[in-house]
Amino acid sequence: MARAITILGRAKLDRQLRRMPAVVKAQVRAAMEGQADDIVRMMRNLAPEDDGVLRASIGWNWGRPPKGSMTIAKVKTQLGAELTLTIFAGNSEAYYARWVEFGTDPHVNGGLFAGSENPGTKARPFFYVSWRASKKQSVRKIRAAVRKGVKQAAAGG
Repeated sequence: MARAITILGRAKLDRQLRRMPAVVKAQVRAAMEGQADDIVRMMRNLAPEDDGVLRASIGWNWGRPPKGSMTIAKVKTQLGAELTLTIFAGNSEAYYARWVEFGTDPHVNGGLFAGSENPGTKARPFFYVSWRASKKQSVRKIRAAVRKGVKQAAAGG
């Protein structure tokens, strides 16, 4: 014969578990925004400044990047599609961001200067080096935000 088990505080536990995703999402979202700000600041400091267009094109947003930009990666979480953060550089005006980051090979020009030799350009990395330098810290801060959110939900606040 099976014995009935009574769970003390079950209603409170159910409320905490239902509330947890919203609290955790809020904490993770704030941590992701803070880290994105730090990474963008580093990228802007490392980007070469000629006329300021490239530096001004570096940013982040929730969702898709602007046309013509390059992205580090889309950070998707298990907490939902609305937590997709994109860090980008370049836009329709600063379309050359990838050429600055990676450089160009020597080549023969076409168009107006057809037949002339282009010596290429040296890479002046600003984008991926910033991401690599910040990646471990970003992961740590987001994990800490998840822990903080779970604790906050469990405490009822």
